Amino acid sequence: MKKILVIGLLLMQVIMLKAQQEDVTQYVDPFIGTQEMGHVFPGACAPFGIVQLSPETDSVQFFNEGKYNKEVYRYCAGYQYTDQSIVGFAHTHFSGTGHSDLGDFLVMPTVGKVQHNPGTIDNTSRGYRSMFRKKTEKAEPGYYAVELDDYNIKAELTATQRVGFHQYTFPKSDESHIILDLTHGIYNYDGKVLWSTIRVENDTLVTGYRITRGWARTNYQYFAMSFSKPFKTYGCSNDEKVKYNGFWRKFDQTDNFPEMAGKALTANFDFDTEEGEQIKVKFALSAVSTEGALKNMLAEVPHFDFDRTRNDVKALWQKELSRIKIDAPDEKKTAFYTSMYHSFIHPSEYMDVDGQYRGLDHNIHQAEGFTNYTIFSLWDTYRAQHPLLTLIQPKRSSDMVNSMLAHYEQSVHKILPIWSHYGNENWCMIGYHAVPVIADAYVNGIKGFDADKALEACISSANYDRYEGIGEYKQYGYVPYETSHYGASITLEYAYDDYAIAQLAKAMGKNDVAEEYLKRSEYWRNLFDGQTGYVRPKDKNGDFLPNFDALDTHGAGFIEGNSWNYSLYVPQNVGGLINEMGGKERFAEHLDSLFTMHIPDAYFEHTEDITREGIMGGYVHGNEPSHHVAYMYNWAGKPWKTAERIHEIMNTKYLNKPDGLCGNDDCGQMSAWYIFSSMGFYPVCPGSGEYVIGSPSLNEAVLKLENGKQFTIKAKKASKKNIYIQSVTLNGQPYGKNYIRHSDIVNGGELIFKMGSRPNKKWGVGDVSEPYSNN
Repeated sequence: MKKILVIGLLLMQVIMLKAQQEDVTQYVDPFIGTQEMGHVFPGACAPFGIVQLSPETDSVQFFNEGKYNKEVYRYCAGYQYTDQSIVGFAHTHFSGTGHSDLGDFLVMPTVGKVQHNPGTIDNTSRGYRSMFRKKTEKAEPGYYAVELDDYNIKAELTATQRVGFHQYTFPKSDESHIILDLTHGIYNYDGKVLWSTIRVENDTLVTGYRITRGWARTNYQYFAMSFSKPFKTYGCSNDEKVKYNGFWRKFDQTDNFPEMAGKALTANFDFDTEEGEQIKVKFALSAVSTEGALKNMLAEVPHFDFDRTRNDVKALWQKELSRIKIDAPDEKKTAFYTSMYHSFIHPSEYMDVDGQYRGLDHNIHQAEGFTNYTIFSLWDTYRAQHPLLTLIQPKRSSDMVNSMLAHYEQSVHKILPIWSHYGNENWCMIGYHAVPVIADAYVNGIKGFDADKALEACISSANYDRYEGIGEYKQYGYVPYETSHYGASITLEYAYDDYAIAQLAKAMGKNDVAEEYLKRSEYWRNLFDGQTGYVRPKDKNGDFLPNFDALDTHGAGFIEGNSWNYSLYVPQNVGGLINEMGGKERFAEHLDSLFTMHIPDAYFEHTEDITREGIMGGYVHGNEPSHHVAYMYNWAGKPWKTAERIHEIMNTKYLNKPDGLCGNDDCGQMSAWYIFSSMGFYPVCPGSGEYVIGSPSLNEAVLKLENGKQFTIKAKKASKKNIYIQSVTLNGQPYGKNYIRHSDIVNGGELIFKMGSRPNKKWGVGDVSEPYSNN
């Protein structure tokens, strides 16, 4: 009996070990979201790395005959799934943004006559691009491969945090080349490259930089490019009209000349190759210097072992994705872990291995005691992506707060980032949403940063009068339509941000500050029209704008949304909003109408970020301002309706196919919504310390927390039909609240849902069960 028991225990240990070692990277599909809306790049990157090495399928110009080229929007990430040719492989990309930049340092292997022109998407013979077949493409975390049919070359890519690693398998030829194009970029236009250089250090090492003017107004990017084999010859062209050549004109700079400079450089490096010979290229980035790029290369990839780097980055992804282990059908695992993958691409580490980085002031700074990050798409990511990091990546979250505080210190405006990348503020979208990221981190127990400085920075950002109507917001209690045609939405978002300042101040014991900003957080009331039941824009005289249509998204007072959706954007005081809208029953009916109505295309046809794919009734899940709305039934006493809406969204708006995302992923926000909602709760109001319970769609999720504890979520009898919560226990005790506190999760324990096919209309109902509200 004892022997049988021992064998049984050993068998259990083996089973547990196998479960712990499950390769979750196999469930990631980088191609999800690459078609049309979604704009996700399918290439190689490390978690939170600055290098996103990915294929570019076209080089669309931002302007066409002097006007904005709408086609450029499709190429926000440089790649379109339906295209049949590849122009090359660039090293920097955004994931899922609706505006774009980057696409730095395009590399392309070729065979035959040297061409410095990229050619056209439908005629590859005119340039260095190549046709390819979809069936030869392969992508997984940290790796991408494709066969370039025009040249019979297999291209493989992998990457570390700061280094892109290329491996090209060539045919036999005495005309094999690797092209480096410093003109190419995403959202490109004539004049975007302010200056660039190429310097041939020796026959295997090239360095240089380029400075671009795009969404990042002044973007410095340095590189070091190392070849596994010496090139035999090289050349360079500068496709610009140079008015002054100086005495450089005495040289032929196009042929084997070791340094070139200009605004439109393309270089070629030439080789003799045998059949099946591999040429490898390491391409390191730095925002500081070419010396910094070389340091990054030597630290991260000191060898030319491609498979070793590929396996190393896969192990990094395995570690990061394993922070949450789930039990679910494979289809669900693919959606879940692909969402985690998307959520762990940005923000990106923005400093060299020695801690140096280029600051907002374009001086070189040293990161002391923190990792500096960039790419803060805050209008999107404060809602769920940053709260996700606060929950399962608290160290990174702390570093990101310190990065924002460094931005504040370096800012001549003395404000926190709005939408920042690569040492630049691009001022995109509205609100001062670094504030809720910082407040949510502090309220939820993340320290590691100067709280007094953080509060100072938040207050300074909320009082920079010249930014987006803040002066008028303080004067009138709203942003007038004359000041901004988006004034109503700006007012709502400022009010929420002010609530976050109040929560931060309250947690720090600064009650006078908390009271001041709690008062400002109620400014949403100044635009609420009791007669129509909607938020409406007002002019400076205090009059509502006439000809009101709650469905209109064009110049109606709201950015990327309409009054129907934005009127529900009062996450800090849902109870107060419900009272204004006529009580719980009326509010629930209002939500029902939103989810079941029909909105004609004419209402959003001129809004790029809203498409039919992201709409459910009149509810717009494809854009961020509505992401909390399905959870608002919890305040209305009908949490089972939240369950219905959540499952419908997950089942119809997140699909395992190239156009499977219903909108722009926006640096992981769309994906973070899915991660939270799959587990059964969502941060409706970051800064409150609470998550609102929805309805889990996983059998089990285990959160492996950085404090060494573990939080397990189980959904007993969960299925496609059993979406309704029957009962809940937290650590073995009955739990009737329809929210859960952050502290309950990070303290470790077990949350068990018992699911069924019919609503239990008594669970989670009643004032004591409802989440936080100001009312």
